[in-house]
Amino acid sequence: MARMTNRAAVDVMWGVMLLMQMMGLIRSFNFGIGGVDGLRMDYYFMSCPFAEQIVWNSVTSALQSDPTLAAGLLRMHFHDCFIQGCDGSVLLDSTKDNTAEKDSPANLSLRGYEVIDDAKEQIEEQCPGVVSCADILAMAARDAVFWAGGPRYEIPKGRKDGARSRIEDTINLPSPTFNASELIRMFGQHGFSAQEMVALSGGHTLGVARCSSFKQRLSNSDPTLDSSFAKTLSKTCSAGDNAEQPFDATRNTFDGAYYYGLVNKVGVLTSDQTLFASARTKGIVNGYAMNQAMFFFDFQQAMLKMSLLDVKEGSAGQVRLNCRKIN
Repeated sequence: MARMTNRAAVDVMWGVMLLMQMMGLIRSFNFGIGGVDGLRMDYYFMSCPFAEQIVWNSVTSALQSDPTLAAGLLRMHFHDCFIQGCDGSVLLDSTKDNTAEKDSPANLSLRGYEVIDDAKEQIEEQCPGVVSCADILAMAARDAVFWAGGPRYEIPKGRKDGARSRIEDTINLPSPTFNASELIRMFGQHGFSAQEMVALSGGHTLGVARCSSFKQRLSNSDPTLDSSFAKTLSKTCSAGDNAEQPFDATRNTFDGAYYYGLVNKVGVLTSDQTLFASARTKGIVNGYAMNQAMFFFDFQQAMLKMSLLDVKEGSAGQVRLNCRKIN
């Protein structure tokens, strides 16, 4: 736990990295993935060297007060990247002329916008007009995973913010009622393998699901659902559609408990349990349930890949001064 909450240790880590960069021991990393060769690990090294530290401090402060926000920040990044790419579009507020992504039924349960706002406000004081909201969100999700006990992964920076955010686009988010074949198809459209899809699904080791997302499993006799757990879910839903059920037994800790739950038929959503029910993904789930280190490694790689989805560079986007509205 000390690793997750000791800000001084992280300050030292960043200090060492900055010193190594100054000494030339860490080179700039260019990424030629999907046309994102403008992104670099040290993108803000000269223009806003304390950007990452500010994001970390904002995330740490928020999660110390409310650990459940880790799940919110991770999910927000995922919902951003799957719609129009990782361009901060999920952060935009609706206007009188447009209903934005965040007001879609699929996004009404997203949380953590104030964390992004806090980091953005502090960064704007230090480096006006330099750091994009898309990058802040990507860094915040990464830091939330680490704070909750998950792996530390690095991501290149340099994303620009998009100007489009429309409710109708959220139809392209995976549904909680999808089966494994549908998930494989949808993630495949974004370039992910079945293994990467199962690894990314492990983000459900954090957070909760609302009854409205799983109650359809209770009206039918679902052979993939443990009968005792079905009673637990029914009891949760007795409090209404907005009642919350943790995805696994350690809702605020990033670990392999999610996969262990699937093996024991206590996955909350259809889209969770289907990963163990399907022959195409069952072996992957078993592997992650038995080997958390393997899950962590694959999750790191998949999150890096996701953070590069359809990013906007140069004149294709902007750096918003306020993450909630376009400039």
